[in-house]
Amino acid sequence: MAFMMNRKLWRKQSRRLAIAIALLLFSSVAADQGMVRERQAMVAEVASMARIFGAGTGRDAIDARVLGVLGRVPRHEFVPSELRANAYDNRPLPIGHGQTISQPYIVAAMTDLLRVGAGDTALEIGTGSGYQAAVLAELGVKVATIEIVEALAREATERLWRLGYGNIATKIGDGYHGWPERGPFDAIVVTAAASHVPPPLVRQLKPGGRMVIPLGAAFQQQQLMLVEKRHDGTVTTRQVMPVMFVPLTGAH
Repeated sequence: MAFMMNRKLWRKQSRRLAIAIALLLFSSVAADQGMVRERQAMVAEVASMARIFGAGTGRDAIDARVLGVLGRVPRHEFVPSELRANAYDNRPLPIGHGQTISQPYIVAAMTDLLRVGAGDTALEIGTGSGYQAAVLAELGVKVATIEIVEALAREATERLWRLGYGNIATKIGDGYHGWPERGPFDAIVVTAAASHVPPPLVRQLKPGGRMVIPLGAAFQQQQLMLVEKRHDGTVTTRQVMPVMFVPLTGAH
């Protein structure tokens, strides 16, 4: 009799556990669907901004491949847990240590300006949370990324590996000097404002390559610049749009 009662109790507890698991899975699926809708809304807003401000980038639309990637990369995984509800807002968000994750429109515009694709190599200066690196990796780009804030670098490395971005190499260090052992690169993206274009980065850019970098004073309006190295080695620069980034730090 005692055995039968235990068996009944076990069945009752199993049913409760099954119901709890089902509810957990349902809420997880519902949350994921909500995130998908939020990403789609974010992408629509980015595309709309590109149509309005396209004159700044020289294009009236963001490349559909870039928009597709923004619709796939889970931005909520790249922001602090307390800000997940705002992950798909079209604005920068703090990620700690005085750093930010860039506004989705700016990420899209900078990525679009690089004009990279599968098999290309890219260097990112300022890993931050890893979001920009993930966007490039989703395009099939082999990414090398450098972060000077050790805590952010370690967190981003763990996050990128956890999310399956195995084609991203991370490094703790001063990005001003680039990563010559990994270069030269088809593209370089700098996600912090510098006072000038770092010569080491120009040297590590392939002929025909592009660099996107904000230039200007810290905590003031800066200019996003497109730097192109021609096949004969000459370099041209062009202002793209006003932006505001945290300053590039280091011994330089």
